[in-house]
Amino acid sequence: MRVLIVKLSSLGDVVHAMPVVHDIRAAHPGAQIDWVVEPGFAALVRRVDGVHAAIECALRRWRKRWWTADVRREWRAFREALASERYDSVIDLQGLTKSALIARMANGTSYGLANRTDGASHEPPARWLVDHAIHVEPHIHALDRSRVLAARALGYRADGVPQFGLRSRLPALALKTVVFVHGSSRDDKLWPEAHWIAIGRRAIDAGWRIALPQAGEAELARARRLADALGPDSEVWPAMDLDALTDRMGATHGVIGVDSGLSHIAVALDLPHVQLYNFPTAWRTGPQAAHGHRHQRSIEGQPTPALEAVWNAWLDVQKAQGA
Repeated sequence: MRVLIVKLSSLGDVVHAMPVVHDIRAAHPGAQIDWVVEPGFAALVRRVDGVHAAIECALRRWRKRWWTADVRREWRAFREALASERYDSVIDLQGLTKSALIARMANGTSYGLANRTDGASHEPPARWLVDHAIHVEPHIHALDRSRVLAARALGYRADGVPQFGLRSRLPALALKTVVFVHGSSRDDKLWPEAHWIAIGRRAIDAGWRIALPQAGEAELARARRLADALGPDSEVWPAMDLDALTDRMGATHGVIGVDSGLSHIAVALDLPHVQLYNFPTAWRTGPQAAHGHRHQRSIEGQPTPALEAVWNAWLDVQKAQGA
């Protein structure tokens, strides 16, 4: 069986779709699975066990320069790549007009979402662009939405704990290290710096080192402020691409992070993890006990999760990891 997945972005959405690959290969051993994805996430998709090829589709960049010869050439090459393979099934996991159009362009029977699910993006034209539109329960976790859609398209049951097929290629660090994912593309998802400093000091007193990833000027400035307050047992990581960052984070011993793509990678790497939500949306994107994540927790709070709740959750996931 040859299957094409269409899931272009964003980072968290791509991570939530990863268990579909394992599900398909469990139901159809030997299935060859390709994946259409934005270039920024292609390296991560290529790491997933069972992915044969990641086909890069730079729609975001192409839209900004659609009139140029370079973009027209890249678009032709992309269309030729899609047309060169015959797929038994093409599954649009995104449910947007652009993703459904790509699924329609591919050489194979296409499947996609028939309806919008709570809190998720969906565009009505998408249901008419695929050959078969499949209804999914409206109140459903983002991860389960992808698993259920693919299972119904290919005629199997998506049972069991999700398997992301993602792992670090580096050995575990010798020193006990916890990553603080303090940055997000949305300021309303951030956790107060005073809380990061307070929980960092508790962790250091308990024998942990603190790692501070960063990307961009704002995150670098915040990481430096946190490191200055926490002292020599903290380290600001240099900026690195997503592939290298996944390796480096996977070599640590746990993550505390705001609701962001990097925190979702921590879940996929099966690290002890506490994910922080300033909104009541953890049910839709956060780690869930139903997914087998005994050593991963979501903590909600308004305007932000309380320091004591986060620290107690961190202690809980450490106990669960050792159980």
